[in-house]
Amino acid sequence: MNIRPAEIADLKKLAKLFDHYRQFYRKSSDLDAATKFLSERLENGDSEIFVAEKDDKVLVGFVQLYPLFSSTRMKKMWLLNDLYVDPKARGQHVSVQLIERAKQLAHDSNACGMYLETEKTNKIGNNLYPKTGFDLYDSVNFYEWNT
Repeated sequence: MNIRPAEIADLKKLAKLFDHYRQFYRKSSDLDAATKFLSERLENGDSEIFVAEKDDKVLVGFVQLYPLFSSTRMKKMWLLNDLYVDPKARGQHVSVQLIERAKQLAHDSNACGMYLETEKTNKIGNNLYPKTGFDLYDSVNFYEWNT
């Protein structure tokens, strides 16, 4: 398995995975919008996307991270916003490899760490993240405001 930065040439394959990821979170399929969204991220360089590619050049997963900053730590940190592995490739440690690549990004960018959130019902993620070194931080309240 090759874990590498996504390239614009990956857009069509990556958009399909991203569309499946969104459907996992109960969003309607919209491949055109997924393609446009990812194209903007790649072209603008406002996120880091790593893909998991099999030897036959098939993409089976991705992780997308956004830069944040911690004022109290006065350092960059990363939001691990999206992680998805095709169901056919699960059980092969692809998600662990993607997370390890994300950790390398944090180290390489001198960041103080990574932050992520997932639904309480996401059994796969809630089992995976502690196994890969993430601590459940439940001593704060999380609020959201939407337009």
